[in-house]
Amino acid sequence: MTDDPLATLDVALSRCRRCPRLVAWREEVARTKRAAYANETYWGRPVPGFGPSDASLAIIGLAPAAHGGNRTGRMFTGDRSGDVLFQALYDVGLASQPTSTRIGDGLALYGTRITAPVHCAPPANKPTPAERDACRPWLARELDLLRPTLRAVVVLGAFGWQASLPVLGEIWPIPKPAPRFGHGTEVILGGLHLFGCYHVSQQNVFRSLLTPAMVREVLSRAKDAAGL
Repeated sequence: MTDDPLATLDVALSRCRRCPRLVAWREEVARTKRAAYANETYWGRPVPGFGPSDASLAIIGLAPAAHGGNRTGRMFTGDRSGDVLFQALYDVGLASQPTSTRIGDGLALYGTRITAPVHCAPPANKPTPAERDACRPWLARELDLLRPTLRAVVVLGAFGWQASLPVLGEIWPIPKPAPRFGHGTEVILGGLHLFGCYHVSQQNVFRSLLTPAMVREVLSRAKDAAGL
């Protein structure tokens, strides 16, 4: 057992079976696998957030990738979205190395925690509104535990933005009308700085909607706001 409430939360989250469609999908992917990973044992469960329990910066994505986090057991680990994100984190001094392929590969995040509003890999990377809402208490509890030290949040993509605002609003004041998502958007919620960034998906990067420099710029601003 651990006396770290966040670590306890992560263990409980990894056992969640609230959403039948997501449970069936993540476990089917773990059984059938991708040919390139045929000899690996997939995680095949909800993927908890990771990073220090006293983080002053949080990064909120969308959901684990079927053959990324759902395979490795760690958010953004082992997929191309992660390649973009971890390189940028390394470049601005928030990660110990520029790549992440598996748990235990030496990656450490500095003052930063990575999480998501949906913790199971969804079919076609599209969770339903009901699945988002069913997963919301996990994010709410995680952010509540981080509240004493959290100073900045970067949300990757419009889905994460819409899913996160109601949760953030339980702790910090949300202006009315609610702020709209946009890349580079910055909103101050009481003492919390909220930043928007396009998601680091392959689609966004391949279309040049998002460049590494754009990710670094948002992360640098968030790092400064977090006092890191």
